[in-house]
Amino acid sequence: MSEEEEKEETVLSEEELLLPQDTLLSAGIHIGTRTKTINMVPFIYRVRPDGLFVLDVKKTDERIRVAAKFLARFDPSKVVAVAARLYGRDPVEKFCEVTGTIPVIGRFIPGMLSNPIYPKRIEPSVVIVSDPKADAQAVREASIMGIPVVALCSTDNDSCDVDLVIPTNNKGRRALAIVYWLLARQITREKGEIPPDGDISLSVEDFEVKLTREE
Repeated sequence: MSEEEEKEETVLSEEELLLPQDTLLSAGIHIGTRTKTINMVPFIYRVRPDGLFVLDVKKTDERIRVAAKFLARFDPSKVVAVAARLYGRDPVEKFCEVTGTIPVIGRFIPGMLSNPIYPKRIEPSVVIVSDPKADAQAVREASIMGIPVVALCSTDNDSCDVDLVIPTNNKGRRALAIVYWLLARQITREKGEIPPDGDISLSVEDFEVKLTREE
């Protein structure tokens, strides 16, 4: 992508974002897929000539703020964050470390939310998923149990069983790190644990999956 194309990806007002626009764009949080669902149309800014749908970064910023206000109302021990895919695992672990919430990393065991006789059953008040496709079992069980779902959704996601969408690139390593870092920071701010303009002790890099040569 050329510098000109990148600058054209989204047009924002002069209001302040949670992070500078250039930082968000360089992380690719606006990059969607070549597929769109009807649920995600309101969050799509435009389609590029190569057929890739681009998300509206301003709406991502807005939804992170809304989600943080919502999640900050719950006891952290009743908030579960789920990530089946590799790139979501470290961001979720660090998010939970900062916020005191419960991580469910890797395969989501069927019945973890819905089976009353499953010995490791958990009973959250809200569930966060990194991708409604990859984390479909968690979304399905939360819906059955009447548990609200907050989901990071790209342009190809069906959000029918999602209560609060955060539109973002949910497949990119850096994008997932930034979104979970922002969500952790904003929740911490909402709870008054840091000042309204304060930062958490961990950096975005701490949230990002570190790749080995084998990967």
